[in-house]
Amino acid sequence: MIWDPRHLPDLTGRAYAVTGATGGIGYFAAEQLAAAGAEVVLASRSDGKLRVASEAIREHVPTAVTSHVRIDLTSLDSVADAAQHLAALPRLDGIFLNGGPMQFSRTALTADGLPLILGAHTVANVALISHLLPSLRSRDDAAATRFVHASTGFVQRFPTRFDDVEKTPRTGIGAYVKAKTLTEVYAFELHRRLRQQGLPFASIVTRPGVGVDAKTPRRAGIRDETVPYRRNPYTPWAQGKDAAAWSGVRALADPDARSGDYFAPAGGVRGEPITVAPDPRTAAPTPELASRVWDRLSELSGVASPL
Repeated sequence: MIWDPRHLPDLTGRAYAVTGATGGIGYFAAEQLAAAGAEVVLASRSDGKLRVASEAIREHVPTAVTSHVRIDLTSLDSVADAAQHLAALPRLDGIFLNGGPMQFSRTALTADGLPLILGAHTVANVALISHLLPSLRSRDDAAATRFVHASTGFVQRFPTRFDDVEKTPRTGIGAYVKAKTLTEVYAFELHRRLRQQGLPFASIVTRPGVGVDAKTPRRAGIRDETVPYRRNPYTPWAQGKDAAAWSGVRALADPDARSGDYFAPAGGVRGEPITVAPDPRTAAPTPELASRVWDRLSELSGVASPL
């Protein structure tokens, strides 16, 4: 089908969860899904910000149906609690794994003693999926849930080694790029294992391009004078965070999307979402390396691999 991110298909009856839904790309993904009729579960670590995000969505989508789940991606106990809440939902068509602190520190740690960026952006999502899959598999009438992983164009632009999962790069941005590289390796290995077992779920990777505050529409409490403004040198070539959400939304809602797909802006840093070829380094590493990364991330998550 021809995909128009400004006019989504009717999503009435569908239910999606979005992590990092209280700001930026996560917020706009939730708003766009709600505007198309979906029920949206907003997931973030701040109860207050979750309420603000819900109010902002309803200001623009009066008929929106939203609910909340608190999740702190820097705590595996919190991730386990959130997974239990999501597993109890009557329906879950997809989850956008978008959240994570943008504190590019190579020394900060999670509550579980993991490097912050690796723990929050990669290991927490491995734990969340590992907790959810057994419950989803047990449902006779379950929707074919999509696990949509948020990556970054930096993975292809700045290739980094990932054979040693826990080795921390020398810079904070390097730690972020490595975490997203591992996210892609895990996501494509998840796709392969789902197919091998004939399971109906999908693992899809997305990247947003560049979304900047200067081009993001105003939303009360989300992008207004009460929220710190972040300058970005790429602003002249970038898009708003509403458009940066389009790749993730397409991965969740496009009926033609398939497990193993990779969605990104047509223009690289901005544009309508299209399918692109993934980096062979992350999509097709040697089976031994992919399995080694999978096993180590599962060990760090504290949850036995369900696949």
